[in-house]
Amino acid sequence: MSNHSNSAKEKKLAELRSSLQRHDELYYRQAQPEISDQEYDRLKSEYEQLQSDLDPLGLFTGETGQDAVSNPQVSFEVGDDRLDSFKSHNHAEVMLSLDNTYDQSEFFEFDKRLQKILGQENLSYVVEPKIDGVAVSLSYHKGRLQQAVTRGNGIQGDIITQNILHLTELPREICSADVPDFMEIRGEIYMEHDEFLRINQAREDLGEPLYANPRNLAAGTVKLLDPKEARQRKLKIVLYGLGACQPQKYFKTQTSFHEALKDWCFPIVEFVKTVVSAELAWRAISILDKLRHDYAYPTDGAVIKLDSRDGQRLAGHTAKAPRWAIAYKFESEREATTLEDIILQVGRTGAITPVACLKPVQLAGTLVARASLHNADEIQRKDIRIGDQVVVEKAGEIIPQVVEVLIEKRPEGLAPYLFPRCCPTCQTSLSRIKGEAVWRCPSQNCPDQLKGRIEYFASRGCLDIENLGEAVVGQLVDSQLVTRLDDLYRLKTPQLLGLEGFAKKSANNLIDSITRSKTQDFWRMLCGLGIKHVGMSASKDLARNFVDWRELAEATWEDFTAIDGIGEIMAESLIEYFKNPVNLSVLESMEELGVLLKKEHADQLNQSWEGIVFVLTGSLEKFSRQDATQEIEQLGGKVTSSVSKKTSYVVAGPGAGSKLNKAESLEIPVMNEDQFLTFLEQTKKQNREN
Repeated sequence: MSNHSNSAKEKKLAELRSSLQRHDELYYRQAQPEISDQEYDRLKSEYEQLQSDLDPLGLFTGETGQDAVSNPQVSFEVGDDRLDSFKSHNHAEVMLSLDNTYDQSEFFEFDKRLQKILGQENLSYVVEPKIDGVAVSLSYHKGRLQQAVTRGNGIQGDIITQNILHLTELPREICSADVPDFMEIRGEIYMEHDEFLRINQAREDLGEPLYANPRNLAAGTVKLLDPKEARQRKLKIVLYGLGACQPQKYFKTQTSFHEALKDWCFPIVEFVKTVVSAELAWRAISILDKLRHDYAYPTDGAVIKLDSRDGQRLAGHTAKAPRWAIAYKFESEREATTLEDIILQVGRTGAITPVACLKPVQLAGTLVARASLHNADEIQRKDIRIGDQVVVEKAGEIIPQVVEVLIEKRPEGLAPYLFPRCCPTCQTSLSRIKGEAVWRCPSQNCPDQLKGRIEYFASRGCLDIENLGEAVVGQLVDSQLVTRLDDLYRLKTPQLLGLEGFAKKSANNLIDSITRSKTQDFWRMLCGLGIKHVGMSASKDLARNFVDWRELAEATWEDFTAIDGIGEIMAESLIEYFKNPVNLSVLESMEELGVLLKKEHADQLNQSWEGIVFVLTGSLEKFSRQDATQEIEQLGGKVTSSVSKKTSYVVAGPGAGSKLNKAESLEIPVMNEDQFLTFLEQTKKQNREN
């Protein structure tokens, strides 16, 4: 194979990996996936095929159980749902994801591979529904519930015990003398269709945006920082899997484990079939496919597991999945309906998103009336016209999409859809950057853009202004009480009393919240400005390197790109933002109104760790990663996610894996949590003495 061919494949591999990592972030951490499971699996299959072509011997990916723990690929292969705001905990036994297939022949190939590994024919399997929820592992010590942990990266997950204690069907204690000393019971937290519809109906009544699907809402609920809020949403749990177990050979088969769960009064799946061959397993899959539509919860496939526990241990697992189980995904649900209209939504950056308004149709347990059309090119490519009969797909309960036009059913005389050239909100002519598929409204005075900018400015990751949600922002902009960001700081209580839903107390609360935001950290203010390509991490980099907004406004392209973490595209965006006179006027006004647009004095003095780069890995037990990061940044240090030659120190807690190994190979100093705390206190003491 030529070097040129390899180079092209390596470039494509990097592109696919970047795309998959982005979709993993959206799915696991943000619970806001943009593509269906099928599309994700297609991308992943293409990635794995390319990887195999370039590395046919598997020299760079783990193939044994031990490799799965230490290999840096694991986080990507398994996904990672951990958040800095939660404490992490190591799984006693790795908690991997399942290989997927949509093809009957691939299922039988899975059976043949297992027969070869185990040296026997007609293996017994257990077939269960694949519930579309959030994976969880429950630790029981001598029959008592210790904690609940998410899958995380497969090695360690986030502790979410407080957010599931309200699940009445979950036993806190197993009422039996015959239980293992310790075991991890694995299962799924999910939300039933009726509860999902109830919550969305309440949000629609309040004029709030609707949640996309039950899985995303369940994932977001288990990661709420306020357990009280989590209790208001009726989550459910089902248990079906076994992780670590002491004594190890307590259960001989998967079937006996299911029977024990039932005897112990755990909530279990309603369809469990034990069969003695792959052919009978396939029959059970077909039966389940017909039954699943009547279930109260979302299910998108069947899970087939080897029944023998000894066989499971012998088969082992790769770096990403057990060899003894597979998920057969059912075909995506599709329905035909009428496209009644196409409306355009305007985002905070001016991006125009077309949305299909459909004749309501029942799909995957919900009534679908809208679907994504992506962009103008997609409409043109599929020749989508208002009045068409279209096929709508809701794969894996993701936001519905129009996947096909039924041309043969098109009524006569339907005109091709012409994408508007003016903004639907402010009538400004739209523009499109060469190479981009998105049309944008360039007007900074566009009301819909302003609403989006204010919502982002007030969000938890930016200024964290309580009580300033979408409905309130809409009223403020529509009434022209707020026409720019700085107008927020001019608001008075009497003005709010004229708006719907405001009494004196609620008006005072909002004003107080806006006032408190004036003294938020400099980086939060920079992030809240919504400068294109500048997110939380870049805002922190900028706040460390510039004293105030005026210094930023005078900085050159070279000044920006000299900062580690600020690239060329981001530098161009910053230059563009600060040369805009409207933006400068807003910043000057905010400063006059008392908004802190500079480093605090203490922040300028305490730069003892300036230039020091930390990497945090493993489980921190005495404070969260978010708290540790804040302590480091307050002293001028920086926290990055990957170990490199630029890393100064690695702080390694229990469960540290590939990052610790890389630090040792690069001879980078490694501290445990106690050593880090000592270093931190010594630095603070020196600062006080100086």
